[in-house]
Amino acid sequence: MQSETEKISILKVTEESSSNVEDLVAREFPLTIILNNQELVTLLCTPKDLDYLAIGFISSEALLESKDEIKQIAIDDIRGVVRVDTTEEITMANELLFKRLITSGCGRGASFYTAADVQNRTKVESRTEISAGEVSSLVREFQHHSELYRTTGGVHSAALCDTRNILVFNEDIGRHNAIDKIFGECLLKDIATDGRIIVTSGRISSEILLKVTRRNIPIIISKSAPTDLGVKLANDLGITLLGFARGKRVNVYTNSWRMAGNAIR
Repeated sequence: MQSETEKISILKVTEESSSNVEDLVAREFPLTIILNNQELVTLLCTPKDLDYLAIGFISSEALLESKDEIKQIAIDDIRGVVRVDTTEEITMANELLFKRLITSGCGRGASFYTAADVQNRTKVESRTEISAGEVSSLVREFQHHSELYRTTGGVHSAALCDTRNILVFNEDIGRHNAIDKIFGECLLKDIATDGRIIVTSGRISSEILLKVTRRNIPIIISKSAPTDLGVKLANDLGITLLGFARGKRVNVYTNSWRMAGNAIR
């Protein structure tokens, strides 16, 4: 298994002095995903849970719906390759591969979506509600989960939750990758996502919303900010979007009817 960190020598400078010390930084690892012998994408990621990342990415692109469709997953973590073979042949037209969108995410996020993908998405109708106090409690628990962040300060985290507990957690240098790792684990372990909640450390942009909508998740909570298109999509797709969830404050951008109660106490 590849190490998630690298030890380097740095010059540490403070107001009082400077010194040569060793520090740990997050590793940046190129991973190529091959689907049925067709190269799909190369992602820059944290070299951990590569099977979850590959399956999460493939399912986010609507190329896989169930683990029953998976024939084999082969991981070469030395060369940085995950090969996924399915029971039924899946091929991607060359013109679709050329439409690959390099997203706004760190870790070189990539997606294949177009405007037509947005129009074809079903609105999330879940009646799941969450209180401001529950948001605060989840975010507080979320902050204590990421050992790699505490060590390096260089990764994003994501979690699938109910209103009280973190159910699945992962982290990666890329905010998209962290979320895909969550969804890959859910698919491989038959963990239901309907009506659940996503908590993330990263910015909420349009492609994040599309990943979440595909899993019928009604609420997404971020410690960071949304983009304008992220807010528009969340509103149109029926998702309750919460940003800047820190301490005893949170901004509710869309579909506030899912917020039960008012002030955080």
